[in-house]
This record gives sequence, C-alpha cells and structure tokens, in this order.
Amino acid sequence: MDAKFYVEILHNHILEIEEMLGDVWRFQQDNDPKHTNRLAKTFLQENFPEVIDWPSNSPDLNPIENLWSIVKSNVEKRMPKNIEELKRFMVEEWRNVPESTLVNLVKSMRRRCELIIQSNGERISY
Repeated sequence: MDAKFYVEILHNHILEIEEMLGDVWRFQQDNDPKHTNRLAKTFLQENFPEVIDWPSNSPDLNPIENLWSIVKSNVEKRMPKNIEELKRFMVEEWRNVPESTLVNLVKSMRRRCELIIQSNGERISY
C-alpha cells in the first residue's frame, strides 16, 4: 500500500465514519510513511476534524493491533491454500468481527492510557 491508495481508502470511507461518529471524533494513525506522506497529510487536514499526534511505536495504545490479531488468527484457522483464498478470508473475517468487539476496543482506550501513565511509558498487557 502506498500513500495514494491509503488516501483512496480514507476517501471512500469518510462518509461512513461521519455517519457512525457524527461531528465529534478524532482520527488516530501511526507514523507509517504512507500516513505521514504529504498527500495523506493534506487529505487529512482538509477532510478530518482532528488527527491525534501519535508516538511512532505504540502498539499498547493502538487498538487496531488487537483487531489485526483477531482477524489474523481467524484467517490462519481457515488455512488458506493460495493468495486468492487468503484475500477472500481476510475480507470475510474483517467483515465478521462483531460490532461489540469494535466497541470494546474503543472503550479500552481510557484504561490503556491510564496504564501507560502508571507504568511511565513501559509496555502494558494489551
């Protein structure tokens, strides 16, 4: 994936995000080069209400890492036999993640932040 494709994904889903979250929300991403590219930064500034500054290496604070782990585990259990199956299983498993899982991951952010502060920035058990 490059910055152009990343921006295309954001563009294609921004209306869904706004419908789900309304006017009061923040966007969080890591510092992957495709996220910090001039094209992506410009798109975010023009289309997103606020982008949270985020440390370069913060898996404990990034709930998407937990979500990727769930999806990856479910795909591995299905044992794809080729790249086409892998792609199909990834899409299916992503779509099958229960909304309650997403809500719980979002709700875990406060506790994650509290634990990081208590541990002086050391790793936590998320």
